[in-house]
Amino acid sequence: MKMNHVGLMVGDMDKAVEFYTKALGLRVVMGNTKVQEERETAIGRMCVAVFGEGFKGFNIAHLVTTDGIGVEMFEMKERQERHEVDFSRIGIFHFCLQTDDFEGAIARTEEYGGKVRMDIMRYHPEDDSSPAKMVYLEDPFGNLFELYSHTYEETYASDYE
Repeated sequence: MKMNHVGLMVGDMDKAVEFYTKALGLRVVMGNTKVQEERETAIGRMCVAVFGEGFKGFNIAHLVTTDGIGVEMFEMKERQERHEVDFSRIGIFHFCLQTDDFEGAIARTEEYGGKVRMDIMRYHPEDDSSPAKMVYLEDPFGNLFELYSHTYEETYASDYE
């Protein structure tokens, strides 16, 4: 199994595309596109099946990370203004990106309207040879994401050197 993409609800598609491209370095595959509720096309029927009758349309954009993982963004016509994470609910609550420019990505996150949720943390702080760092951030719409300085395996492996 491979990861293909993650879908995010955003409040302003232009701002979202700017944030994910300029702050985090993703690349646009398909720019801001309007989708209307309809049943004539396969996409239209799929959207009605997923979002239900009366969803009124949305804007969509597709971005991609440097390793080819997609980020599909939706700006619904009717939506709440900000995502509020409810940690008591079951479900996905964040995604994680990895970068070689850890501090730069954090600074750009704030510059483009995101937020730093915690101090930078080192995994295995007792081991000075383990440089793996992480931090929780959020995009301008309240979507949580984690930022890693190293791969998932490097971060968690007990025998990492």
